[in-house]
Amino acid sequence: MSKSIVHRRAASGNGNIRKKTVSSKGKQYTTWEGRVTIGHDPGTGKQRQKSVSGKTQKEVLRKMQEIRVQANNGTYRAPSKETLAGWLDIWASTYLAGVKPRTVEIYESDIRLHIKPVLGSIKLEALDTHTIQRFYNQLMVGANGAPGLSPKSVKNIHGVLHHALNQAVANGLLRSNPADACILPRVEKKELKPLDEDEISKFLVAIQGSTYEDIFLVTLFTGLREGEVLGLTWDCVDFERGILLINKQIQLHQEKGMKAYALVSPKNGKSRTVAAAPSVIERLKHRRAAQAEQQLLAGPLWDNPDNLVFTDPSGKHLTKPTVYRAFKKAVASIGRPDARFHDLRHSYAVAALRSGDDVKTVQSNLGHATAAFTLDVYGHVTDKMKQESAARMEKFIQSVSKG
Repeated sequence: MSKSIVHRRAASGNGNIRKKTVSSKGKQYTTWEGRVTIGHDPGTGKQRQKSVSGKTQKEVLRKMQEIRVQANNGTYRAPSKETLAGWLDIWASTYLAGVKPRTVEIYESDIRLHIKPVLGSIKLEALDTHTIQRFYNQLMVGANGAPGLSPKSVKNIHGVLHHALNQAVANGLLRSNPADACILPRVEKKELKPLDEDEISKFLVAIQGSTYEDIFLVTLFTGLREGEVLGLTWDCVDFERGILLINKQIQLHQEKGMKAYALVSPKNGKSRTVAAAPSVIERLKHRRAAQAEQQLLAGPLWDNPDNLVFTDPSGKHLTKPTVYRAFKKAVASIGRPDARFHDLRHSYAVAALRSGDDVKTVQSNLGHATAAFTLDVYGHVTDKMKQESAARMEKFIQSVSKG
């Protein structure tokens, strides 16, 4: 292999360009390299230069000119030598402070299982939209006989990668986020299957006298999320005003290899109040009296440091799997084995809208970020309400037209 170099000075002020010719196996290959000044070292006063290369002199000149313009207006940023894997480690350990432990676990799992194995070795500066898009497409298809991920899972993984790359942009490691232009798979809405009035009546009979009757009733008639009802504390129950303050939820997470629970902020991070029906308040009074009896029986073994409303007989917090199994047994007995615990929340929302509550009130009680989101989720209910309204108006028109 032989190499020859020809130096040329670029147009005035543009730096130096050199032509490199390399001979290998009887063939010659030509490339161009250029050096352009991007500033001066504040300590020594010496020039700081950036090297660029290309297949043609014109390509190198273009790159040099772009760098000169950026250097002159102060927007030039040297490409990062960090790999995506290295940056993801930094991001996860440094920039997720304040994020709920369970959410951090999910992020780290997506990074470890999906992102790093495929994209981790790529340098940040080399990561482009096409590469990320192919990665998302591959996730949907699957590999080595394994089924592909659902559109929702791919969207969640995109969320993790996009957040991490946004921080890289903010830190000056990237000029722009290559994940911005990716096209995500469409997530199909799951059909809601709340309990109807007849099923609610049967459900109330099925749970009567059960260990978790109070939890099921409070959830069904307030629309609380499972973590919110299990994390409800007595200081957040205003018996006189009939109001519940929802300012936390119970969440499981891994801590040093051991399963643990923590009381964390609600899903959207905002507290809210729910005006509970009188029968719900009465049910909570019943629960308080029952818990007082349990505490007397447990004596020194009583363990409820967080003052939780719903506990086991010794005061310890209830686990979601335990409550869920009891729920599934109850709904199976009424012919709805497909029902999920979250469907109690949907059942509340549908019942509230059908009974005449305005969307803004329902949104506030459910803790949705916007009324538009509530309408998006329960639009089918409001459509039926509009039809019923039109039918009532028609009935009115017919009554006044007879005269």
